[in-house]
Amino acid sequence: MNIKVVFFILLFVHAYKNHSQEQIVTPNDAVKLALENNYGIKLANNSLDLAMNNASILNSGYLPTIRANAGATYNIDDTEAELSNGDVRVLDGAESSRYNASINVNYVLFDGLGRSYNYKQLKEQYKLTELQARETIENTISQLFSVYYNVAQLTENIDALNETLTISKDRLLRAKYQFDYGQSTKLGILNAEVDINNDSINLINAKQQLINFKRDLNVVLGNALGNNFSVDTAISFAGLLNKEALYEGAKTRNSLLLQTEKNIDISNLALKFGKSGFLPTIGLTGTYGWNENNNNAASFVAVSTNTGLSGGLNFSWNLFDGGATFNRVKNAKINLENQQIQKEQILMNIERDFNNAWDDYQNKLVIYNIQEENILTAQNNFERTSEKFKLGQVNSIEFRQAQLNLLNAELNRNQAKYLAKLAEIQLLQISGELLNVSF
Repeated sequence: MNIKVVFFILLFVHAYKNHSQEQIVTPNDAVKLALENNYGIKLANNSLDLAMNNASILNSGYLPTIRANAGATYNIDDTEAELSNGDVRVLDGAESSRYNASINVNYVLFDGLGRSYNYKQLKEQYKLTELQARETIENTISQLFSVYYNVAQLTENIDALNETLTISKDRLLRAKYQFDYGQSTKLGILNAEVDINNDSINLINAKQQLINFKRDLNVVLGNALGNNFSVDTAISFAGLLNKEALYEGAKTRNSLLLQTEKNIDISNLALKFGKSGFLPTIGLTGTYGWNENNNNAASFVAVSTNTGLSGGLNFSWNLFDGGATFNRVKNAKINLENQQIQKEQILMNIERDFNNAWDDYQNKLVIYNIQEENILTAQNNFERTSEKFKLGQVNSIEFRQAQLNLLNAELNRNQAKYLAKLAEIQLLQISGELLNVSF
């Protein structure tokens, strides 16, 4: 067998093997990898765990406090004591010791409902952190698909550029044959070589852009992929979307709006918590203790031991704290008002952003359909021009223009397709439906 034939067979087998090993990442695969490995999502999940710990009963103030105390004292004293009968007793280095241990329990029966409102705030804060984590996930998925579809677009662009380069090489070969047989001048070869060089440069640049965007995609996915992967270039649109239903959903499921509503709930509870400072506090205390005293010889009692249980009820009422409680309540009212104003502003922004996103999505779908039709026109034009070029009825400049028209039509179609898909994703995010669809 000819050595060249063997070489090309081995080259083909090697290329096929490498291609077969390439991992194809679908949009759903990308979302799953992002949810598992994206660093921003990991941080959001950790914040959610912190909020869950803070909302625990252990952080509520409803449980009693129990404290154990113990102590020991040892003394060596030089003592001179005069007894009641007039005798004087002198002790040098008299030893004495005292030991004690106790368990103290404190429990607040009533604190003006402050801990109740505080505990509810912590519960609501956890729900707010859930919504913040959801927003992080939505933004990450939006960023993910922005990069993912850049990779997909460049993948299809490279296919179109490869096809263009192949056509230019065929044209150069034809120009050389025509020159050899005296049917054209050297100018045809030179023009074909210039076009090949331009096509090669465009292809090299596109391949480098693809490598860069793959790296960007891998960063969003937390470096979960190797270098040898490709993406799925087949996409489908959501179909007929109901504008009114989406808009109503945006007013009830938009993550920013839900966060603002949760902040209003928290502010209401903060106001009630502040007002609880006007009420008294009632608490229970209990102690079980043990004390032992070992006295020196100058004492009437040599050893005494006490054990006992005690309990008490305490009542405190801060009648005036310099106006700090009044100030907290006033600030809480202002903060609540600010949250309500912010909600109105967000609702207005949602209406604007939704309508802009809807119109943008519809326009991009129309543009994509036009570009699809333009492909057919450009393809038909190129095929006819190619036939006439072979017959010598059009020159190389006209052929090249038809070739570029086809390439531009393909590149514009690719761009329009993915811009339409990204517009759909933005519309779903504003509507609060991004996490409810399958890609």
